[in-house]
Amino acid sequence: MHDLGELPLYSVLPFALLLLAIAVMPLVAGHFWEHNKNKAIITGVLSLPILAWLVSSHPEALGHTMVEYLSFLTLLGALFVISGGIYLAGDLEARPSTNTFILGVGAVLANVVGTTGASMLLIRLMLRTNSQRKQRGHMPLFFILVVSNCGGLLTPLGDPPLFLGYLRGVPFAWTLDLWPVWVGTIGYLLAVFYWVDHRAYAKEDPADIARDVAEKKPLRIEGTMNIALLLGVVGAVFLDTPFREITMGALALASVYLGPKEPRAKNTFTFGPIIEVAILFLGIFVTMVPALALLHAHGAEIGLNEPYQFFLVTGTLSSVLDNAPTYLTFFSAAQSLELPAEIVGIPQLFLVAISVGAVLMGANTYIGNGPNFMVKAIADESKYETPSFFGYAWRATGILLPVYVVMVAYFLLS
Repeated sequence: MHDLGELPLYSVLPFALLLLAIAVMPLVAGHFWEHNKNKAIITGVLSLPILAWLVSSHPEALGHTMVEYLSFLTLLGALFVISGGIYLAGDLEARPSTNTFILGVGAVLANVVGTTGASMLLIRLMLRTNSQRKQRGHMPLFFILVVSNCGGLLTPLGDPPLFLGYLRGVPFAWTLDLWPVWVGTIGYLLAVFYWVDHRAYAKEDPADIARDVAEKKPLRIEGTMNIALLLGVVGAVFLDTPFREITMGALALASVYLGPKEPRAKNTFTFGPIIEVAILFLGIFVTMVPALALLHAHGAEIGLNEPYQFFLVTGTLSSVLDNAPTYLTFFSAAQSLELPAEIVGIPQLFLVAISVGAVLMGANTYIGNGPNFMVKAIADESKYETPSFFGYAWRATGILLPVYVVMVAYFLLS
């Protein structure tokens, strides 16, 4: 962390306003906010004061945060672009066991190609498989919980907050130690989903079930070249900067220009979502510099000194803000406590609390993690009934509440 001197509290205002805009604008000005040009204008206006200050006074801090930004964006972009060139064709029989299997595969896959990549690979197959059913409104909800969020807990590839931790020095294999939380959470969610889907399936009209069986088509993968490219991205994670970013960028370009076009067309692939991520996170990485510096210097003064507190606060804010900057914020706060520096200056249990809170509670709202809104948009386009913002939030939080209670009890007893 660079020494930026004693900063005034108002220096965090652009960061707070940007996060507030990301949370609120889709709700109050959805049509305006859906255009990336407008996102860029608001992000630029809020970021400019901090950018000008960093350029004039602390160029080394700006350079450091831009390196992290490029590493972060290159990974997300490569996974998004390459997975967009893989199309899972077919229409499986929409039985509860089949749907549960798809979610389980997605939970595993999220740790290899990221929650965004796994979501984009599997959501259309899930929706197509259940297109003949009427009792299906719960499927996008559980897909977001399992594949778009909780599934990505095991590797830095899985969820953006964990990759930022990796960039800050957390060992790549450290997140594998979270496997008991992953197994417990995913096992619980799959069991609840199977129970809900089994009850829903029993209410289906026999004619719809018969049509589902009659229209069944075998699973087929198109764009297999991109699977090898995805594996190349996984291997590139272990390279040093800038070779990591150059390799990932080259693999993404190879996917676009050398890979087959038809799978991408069937996926209705566009660069819009990753451009949105690039715009918003450029502003976040710039404006969060003073916020992280203040937390690093004064984190011990905000009253968080127990793992369960870090879990609850990191998770709660990850629900209403993006979980990646929230993770970094409390990562810096934990480093400032001057407790035993077991992992990059943070006690192991505190890092577990921050990591688990950011990943799991990013599922609580549509804005908690990047893929959430993408999945909702694709489901809406496929004529699925999806909950409203608040309708989704109380359902998701209610389903995951037992997991949160168990985690708090674990931190209190550890």
